Amino acid sequence: MAARKTKTPVIDIQARPGLPLGMPAATFLRDYWQKRPLLIRGAFPDFETPVQPEDLAGLACEEGALSRLITHDRATDGWSVRTGPFQEEEFPGMPDHDWTLLVQDVDKWDADVRALISHFNFLPRWRMDDVMISFAATGGSVGAHVDQYDVFLLQAHGHRRWQIDASESIKGKRPPLDFRDDVELKLLRRFKPTHDWVLAPGDMLYLPPNVPHNGVAEDPCLTFSFGMRAPASAELISDYLDTLIDGADESIRYQDPDLKVPEDPNEIDVVSMNRVVEALNAIRMNDPDKLGDWFGRFITTYRAAGEVMAHGEPLPREEIEAALGAGVELQRHPWARLAWRRAKRGASLYCSGLDFALPVKDAQVLAGTEQIGAALYQKLSAKGRDAVQALVAGGFYQLVDDAGFEDEDDYVAEYDIVDGTDAVEVIDDEAIQADVHEVTIHDDGIEVIVDFDDSDEADGKDEPPRG
Repeated sequence: MAARKTKTPVIDIQARPGLPLGMPAATFLRDYWQKRPLLIRGAFPDFETPVQPEDLAGLACEEGALSRLITHDRATDGWSVRTGPFQEEEFPGMPDHDWTLLVQDVDKWDADVRALISHFNFLPRWRMDDVMISFAATGGSVGAHVDQYDVFLLQAHGHRRWQIDASESIKGKRPPLDFRDDVELKLLRRFKPTHDWVLAPGDMLYLPPNVPHNGVAEDPCLTFSFGMRAPASAELISDYLDTLIDGADESIRYQDPDLKVPEDPNEIDVVSMNRVVEALNAIRMNDPDKLGDWFGRFITTYRAAGEVMAHGEPLPREEIEAALGAGVELQRHPWARLAWRRAKRGASLYCSGLDFALPVKDAQVLAGTEQIGAALYQKLSAKGRDAVQALVAGGFYQLVDDAGFEDEDDYVAEYDIVDGTDAVEVIDDEAIQADVHEVTIHDDGIEVIVDFDDSDEADGKDEPPRG
């Protein structure tokens, strides 16, 4: 009897009403997620970009935004990279071809962009890292490269040609992944595409990790890149060890009460090594709650985006509750990252590296909502309300008066954002730094008030921007 052939899933599909992935989410996760790329035509039908090129350029001038400008010289195949913030007068003088502006964490700055993340609720929300948006002039590209994480590339405006090398998923042959040593980006030395498409607005390309790809603008275009966070093992181990060391019990030591006279006093024998393992096992996190709390704090801490800090003294609890009763709502700060986990007793809520022990229902509600009104607040337990107060005091929520609360200044909190760009390697030697005075949340984004001073930055090697 002949063996039945296994049908290879297609990697080019048309979305259908009610099936933006062109298939049920469970099928996508089974057949494509971290296995093979997928082009989805019409994933966002009739899509209209909430961000225009001039909006992106304006954001790239803000001190708190992470931005890069990549230029390609076709004659020499040379690449140059500059990091922001940029000056507004730079952009009108840019050529009409062969450059790309990329801004990370746009979802933290624009509410309409942030709302797009809900389309990916078939994935754990804590896996979503950020939404990066790129504007490319005709011919603009960032070169052929690979990403170490899953990414969804949504064409938002204009047209972009994508070439990918899917040979590993369709032929089982891993493509060469060595990099060029003559450019400051990690670009592939060799790139032989197996597929070539032009994406129009609303089309979306999914790429699992390590799929070589190259995107080139057919005309001025915007691409939204939804990147998943995938911590490297070294990053996990480093943070995990820090937690182990902080909580280590000094009384737990290497012990050998059953010591026998050694055959060779200079040998570290098998019995000794077994005792070493026992000593290490005694300090590791055998408690699932301790391990889970470490990971919850770790994964809700942003790698590069700004940290949120409350400005001034926290509002008294009675004032916050009075404001809620008057129709004011608590709005989650865009930089706040939340998740929750079931524990042995109840649940743990995590917010930007903090953890709170709560009833399951409270943890679910707080992790899943960005606005807290009086009705929701009243449904929380005492522990849930205490957690809300702590989050307000920490700057992770602020009171926003959508209904025109008369004495708004008494209730609306202000926040400072600590610039996190030091976590990203800087390569521009002439950047502008700004003193961030005030950050205010509006319905359509965030207003940042800054003063500018000139300073120098250091040069370095740059990771390839996704898309």
